[in-house]
Amino acid sequence: MQTKNWFFTSCLIVILAGCAGIAPVQTPPEKPVIKPPKLPPGKLQRPAGPLPPSTRPTYNLMGYPPAVQEGYIDGCETAKKSQWGVKDMKRYQSDAQYRMGWDDGFFICGSKR
Repeated sequence: MQTKNWFFTSCLIVILAGCAGIAPVQTPPEKPVIKPPKLPPGKLQRPAGPLPPSTRPTYNLMGYPPAVQEGYIDGCETAKKSQWGVKDMKRYQSDAQYRMGWDDGFFICGSKR
């Protein structure tokens, strides 16, 4: 009988000692949600000049000259009627590469709708 008590007590001590070594699970802190500023409807305007790289929509146009890339993005965003859509008329009339890119972007993105 004493052997049973000793065995039971030993098992209980081992189990409790094992549980004491487990650290509580910690949840990672929540990241703050950053919301973009609210703008009144119809007041979205693209800033003048080229967009900063961080805000400009991206497309894989590797191998094309910068003027074609910029024209394509402007044309495509215009076709999608996004806030970045613009047709730089002065540049469109004077820069053949920009014009080609704008026309291609407008046609390709417009036909996807």
